[in-house]
Parts: sequence; C-alpha cells; structure tokens
Amino acid sequence: MSRAGAGDLRSALLALAPDRPLGAVGARELVRASLVAVDCTWAARELELLGGAVTGRVFRDASGGATFPLRRAPWGEPLARPRAVCAVGAFDGAHRGHAALLGRARYEADARGAELAVVTFSPDPADVLAPGRPGDALLPPAVRQHAVMELSGADALVVLDFTPELAALPYERFVRGALDALVDLECPRRRARRARAGARLARRRGLHMGRARARAARRRRDRPRLPRRVGAREGFDVIGMELADEGGAPISATRVRSLVRAGRVEDAAGLLGRCHYVSGRVEHGRGEGTGFGFPTANVAVDESLCLPAEGVYAGFVAVGAMAWPAAINVGKPRSFSPGERDAAFLEATLLGFEGSLYGEEVSVVFARWLREPRSFASLEELERTVLGNVGWVRATLGERGVSLLGEGDS
Repeated sequence: MSRAGAGDLRSALLALAPDRPLGAVGARELVRASLVAVDCTWAARELELLGGAVTGRVFRDASGGATFPLRRAPWGEPLARPRAVCAVGAFDGAHRGHAALLGRARYEADARGAELAVVTFSPDPADVLAPGRPGDALLPPAVRQHAVMELSGADALVVLDFTPELAALPYERFVRGALDALVDLECPRRRARRARAGARLARRRGLHMGRARARAARRRRDRPRLPRRVGAREGFDVIGMELADEGGAPISATRVRSLVRAGRVEDAAGLLGRCHYVSGRVEHGRGEGTGFGFPTANVAVDESLCLPAEGVYAGFVAVGAMAWPAAINVGKPRSFSPGERDAAFLEATLLGFEGSLYGEEVSVVFARWLREPRSFASLEELERTVLGNVGWVRATLGERGVSLLGEGDS
C-alpha cells in the first residue's frame, strides 16, 4: 500500500474528469494502492497472560522460520525476549497519521538496534466501551492487521483481545504483566549505570503511543501511575506523539469516518493515503442496471463496516487480480416515489465485465462522488440519469477491466 504522494491524492481524485481521464496504468495503480494485500507468510501463535486476563495472538513472518517467544515457555523454561520498541494503538484505517507514528517507531527501533513490535487490539476498544454504535470500521479486523504489518515493517504484530477485563487492568499491570512478558522493555538501573553514556539510547527501549491514547491512560483510576512515570521507573521511554496534521486538524480515524459518512470520499482518501473501500459477497439483487445493458453486482457488506453516504460514486470493483470501472449506488432504492424505501444496498454497475459474480467476494473502491440519491418522475428519466453516470465512468475511469498484476507480479 504505497503512501507516495498521499497528500496529493485528494486533488488528483477531484481533478478526474472525462477530459482528464485516469488511463489504464493510473487505474491499476490507484486500485492496487487502495487494497490491502494479505501476507500469507505471517504465522500466528496464541498467547494467554495474567491468568487469562490478557489473551490474543502474536504474528511474525514465518518465511524464515523465526519465532516470537513468550517470556516463559509452557513447561516453565525461561526464554529470551526480543529487545523491542513497541507501538500501541487501534490503528483503524491504517491512515497517514498511523503511518507517521509507525514510521517514527521503526526509526527508533533501528536506532536502538531493537525489533519493532506493534501492539493492537481486536475488536476496536471503542466497540467494547461504547457498544451499539453504527458500523464504522474503516477496515475489517483481519485486514487491518495486515495493513499495519505492511505499513510499519514490524518484526512482530501483537493482537490483544480487547475485553472488559483488559480494559479494567491498571496501566502499570498491563505493561509489566503483558507487554513485558512478550518483549524486553526493561533496562535495570544497575546495568544502565555501568553503560557508557553513548550506549544509553541503545539500551533503553521505547513505547510509542498517540497523544490521545496517552491522555486516555491519564484519565484512568491509576492516575498517579502515568505512562511516563512507569517508563522512567522501569527503564524504558514512553514517547507520546502528536497526531499528524492535515488542513489544520489532526488526522484521525474519527475524522476519516466522518468524511466517508458525508460522502466526501475524496477528502477521506487524502487522509487515508488511499481510496476507501469495502468488501463483501455478491448476491442476487434488484438487477436494475441489467435492464440498461450493463451487468450489476449487488454486494452484501458487513454491517460493522463504514459505508459512504447514500448516493452514486465512481470507482472500481476488484475481484482477484482484476478490477472493473463501476458506477456505485449506495443507499435505499426510491424507485419513482420519494416515500418508498427498501433495505439498504450497495449496487455496482460494471463496465467491460462479462460473466457471473454471484457468490464471489469483491472489493468496492470509492474514487469519486457523482451525485446525491433522488427519485425519478419516469423510467425515461431514470434511464437517462443512469446512463449519464455510466458515461462519466466510462470516459474517466475506462470501459474495460484492468489487471492488477504489474511488471514482476505473477
């Protein structure tokens, strides 16, 4: 997921028009940069700490046969822990702000001669602490994990099950009983005193978190045991980073969600560093576009995911190694009466596709907002509008599928 030129992505999307088309190469690169690749070389092992109060999984690249040991093996034999810098966060969306934090953590790990371990949570802590919210995940949990691994270049990813029991843990107990069981965050003062001054940075470990997460820790009941104080006492650095800024406001998952829900997918893409997309299974739907001579895909999307506002968008539908330009309708069908409402749907009209997608898992990429939803006075008006949307997509994004395999891919 390339972040090159992410700051210019919003402008590039807004500039798309029939007289400034994307082209096949541009389409391929846009879709490839938007989708999160799933790396099958990462292997997982289960973990259980603090008497079962903390559970989860540790992911590490298994292509080289490496392992990420716990502090103590099940049979009680002590194991060496990796010397590591940790970055902690939910990382929903893996947006440009996360890229900045993880990039700083990677730099610190390299400077200290340590590994980088990214610690995240599943489900998102907000879903546990504030249940009943509308679907707002920018990425499904499993996809988010792969995005974080790709974005950070981490040596290991620790995914902790976020439960009420974990939420109730005092901060110091979480660090000492959970993080410290996985990686070497300690630096005994006796060893530090004997160390040469120039080696002090390398011997100290680091714990990175966004300012918002650090403030949340300070609001907890264990107020006197602030993250920095715990780190100072135990011999590791706690580095609270300010969120990356865009347009005078911090880049955050909350801000991205707000833009997506408002239909401002171009603005959201500028913060994400990629186009927003959702995945789902193609089901039998209304087939409205079929009557106009175009194949349509009715996509059932998990209700936990963040969908754009009702309306019509230009984008792509990706299946395997191919992607097709599409006019994407999100919302509830109004037919010819503003009072009629059926179940919510996501229906994409594909250009250049032949065959059947029923039962297939597809990814729908939102590149541009085209128009608000509306009711129509006649079938002729509906047909005219739909064909106009499809014509814009054809002239701007292309009229046939593009391969997502570039040079050197297979």
